[in-house]
Amino acid sequence: MMSAPHLSITSPAVTATEQPRYPLRLRLRPKALTTGDVDGAWWPRSRDLAAELPTLLAVLAVRLGEIPRVSYNLTEWDTAPSQIAIGGVRVRLSGFWSRPPHTVSVVAADRRRLTLLLVPPDTDPSTAHQTMMRAAFRENAMSLSTVD
Repeated sequence: MMSAPHLSITSPAVTATEQPRYPLRLRLRPKALTTGDVDGAWWPRSRDLAAELPTLLAVLAVRLGEIPRVSYNLTEWDTAPSQIAIGGVRVRLSGFWSRPPHTVSVVAADRRRLTLLLVPPDTDPSTAHQTMMRAAFRENAMSLSTVD
């Protein structure tokens, strides 16, 4: 059963212009692998999705091209707008209560999708590193039904 996206009462577009102060904490599995549901892991620095996405999407655009949509679990983030503008591209943010916890999916214009394991911002650095390395491991066969 699919749930409807989270609807925001006000949905202004947010424009991302600030440059990142810290390196992106992201690990991706090698391209062209089809086993498992998780394509890597992302460890954002806060629960502010609109602030965290610009750097993530800039890096992922190298692999996917234009990214017009991001879906996420509503329990993982503070309130987010329904869309943001990054580099002149409007990115639709779709929050779902039913989305697997600790995941974020980015969808490219050509419908390719990357699903990232979300490492909560307050995670211990050692634990976060281990989780990210496991998610990016070539033979990772992690299923979304077991992510939690």
